[in-house]
Amino acid sequence: MIDLNADLGEGFGRWTLTDDDALLSVVTSANVACGYHAGDPSVMRRVCDLAAERGVRIGAQVSYRDLAGFGRRAMDVPAGELAAEVAYQIGALRVFAEAAGSEVAYVKPHGALYNRTVHDAEQARAVVAGVRLAGGALPVLGLPGSLLLTAAGEAGLTGVPEAFADRAYTARGTLVPRREADSVVTDEDAVVRRALAFAVRGAVEAVDGTTVAVAARSLCVHGDTPNAARIAARVREALESSGVGIGAFA
Repeated sequence: MIDLNADLGEGFGRWTLTDDDALLSVVTSANVACGYHAGDPSVMRRVCDLAAERGVRIGAQVSYRDLAGFGRRAMDVPAGELAAEVAYQIGALRVFAEAAGSEVAYVKPHGALYNRTVHDAEQARAVVAGVRLAGGALPVLGLPGSLLLTAAGEAGLTGVPEAFADRAYTARGTLVPRREADSVVTDEDAVVRRALAFAVRGAVEAVDGTTVAVAARSLCVHGDTPNAARIAARVREALESSGVGIGAFA
């Protein structure tokens, strides 16, 4: 059994990046942008309504406050400030999730914050403190072996390891930085193969050709990857055809 998640609600005003309608027909968990890297109240409300209607679990995708950089620029935010901003984003999404008859079921950092919490203990603990401040023992999605999942466990939260079907991996099991060439896998057949490798074998081929063990409960297909909805549909079909059950972790 594996969860299939995607980043959704990544629009703002008249600008739209993700095909939310199509992706919500495929995934089991929706990482909804909460306004700091993308998303505005109207977008958040619409995605929550659609997710609730289709039985998709709603997650808060929290980030650094960086609309201009789409949350993918490195930032140094004091721990107390970051915890408050994480709680603020969760609270904002919770209003729309509950209005739709659902709830915020988990939390996942976005972009630079996600990668920072892999190795930065202070930032990892600040994210977890923000989750606790927002109330409820929400599960936290993160990279296997990351300090974020360690901090979540120490705080009594469930840390959920995830893998990325459309991102390249280093030999250490971390994501290749987006500033480097070929960090995003855009070939559809390759994405499908990698998804099957994660779900069936718990491993993936790193950029240096070595095999890296990646034990994941959730599998992400980025919503801003070209043809993301079609890729996600192909991934789900391939998984189900191989006998892998698809179901939300939360």
